[in-house]
Amino acid sequence: MKIRIKGNSVRFRLTQSEVKALSENGEIYDHTNFGKSEFKYGVVLTDGIPNLETSFKDNCIILKMPSALGKKWYNNEIVTYDHTVATSNGETLYLLLEKDFTCLDNTLEDQSDNYPNPKLT
Repeated sequence: MKIRIKGNSVRFRLTQSEVKALSENGEIYDHTNFGKSEFKYGVVLTDGIPNLETSFKDNCIILKMPSALGKKWYNNEIVTYDHTVATSNGETLYLLLEKDFTCLDNTLEDQSDNYPNPKLT
């Protein structure tokens, strides 16, 4: 799972096995160790929500996805889900959850579990 944060936007990118695990188990997590502290992040299927939501607490960001969508995501062709939420200070936060495609350029990153890039076919 990759996470990209830029300004008031957060993007999560999931490999094929991560999308499958999310669809089957209802949650996936990862972390980055910074030595004395750890940053945690995950995606959790949640009942009773109509759109993507997020929470941030104790160095952990959780992206909540409606259960009905997440349970079917592995077996359909939908690539992205997104939603813009209002924040408590009057700004907005853009949330994006997407399937991770192989890169078009050369990269050292292991992409064996990424979705095939449709631009390469």
